Amino acid sequence: MKIAYLGPNGSFTHSAALKVFPQEDLQPYANITEVIKAYENQEADFAIVPIENSIEGSVHETLDYLFHQAEIKAVAEIIQPIKQQLMATASDKKIEKIFSHPQALAQGEQYIRQYYPQAKAEIMASTAYAARFVTEHPEQPYAAIAPHAAAEEYGLTIIAQDIQEIDENFTRFWVLGHQKAQISLQAEASKVSLALTLPDNLPGALYKALSVFAWRGINLTKTESRPLKTVLGEYFFIIDLENRSEKLLDFSLEELLTLRINFKVLGEYDVYRI
Repeated sequence: MKIAYLGPNGSFTHSAALKVFPQEDLQPYANITEVIKAYENQEADFAIVPIENSIEGSVHETLDYLFHQAEIKAVAEIIQPIKQQLMATASDKKIEKIFSHPQALAQGEQYIRQYYPQAKAEIMASTAYAARFVTEHPEQPYAAIAPHAAAEEYGLTIIAQDIQEIDENFTRFWVLGHQKAQISLQAEASKVSLALTLPDNLPGALYKALSVFAWRGINLTKTESRPLKTVLGEYFFIIDLENRSEKLLDFSLEELLTLRINFKVLGEYDVYRI
């Protein structure tokens, strides 16, 4: 079975894919759109993409593509802790430049400022690309901030562990497909994600949409708006719901339609924590 994921090897998405599909053929792609298209083009049986980080918020490329273009759903959610490691080609390396993704550089800024105040931060497209770049220039005074998986993948030495400033840092990943994924981890919850579009001539439309779930005791775990990309000021709304009763959920969706509130199901999935 082939699994498309946001690469390269050593990325956080790669790490999540290894935990969920350790025996499968993992195929890296350069960006989120290419990952999803790989599934749509039948190059993969499932696709794994990041959907939200607890510090940086939602991954808009994922949400927008799933709403506007894709006919594919989330069939599992993986929650992974994000730990940043400082790595180089040797433990005693002199460090003058530190490469990483902007988010990782920001998360490790306090540590770098304290222990490597003269080092210059250099932005790269991903943490894994940064690790690979450092490996390719062993003679240079370079280091990278990246996950454990990147150090293992590219043969780097971790010279400082868990340098992120905020410990409660997690990323949600969605496994995309058309059938339930067989995952050996223990599920901790079941959820549904919807994208709502509201009619222009319905006063209090968003309130009425959310009330459909509230009065049935269905808990919302997330609400967010995104531009509809039609005219300025028009949005679609993303909501995540706890799925404790399929019957109540079905009644809720029927009521949305009677209110002329359109929706797209982005996913029906169990939640797994690494």
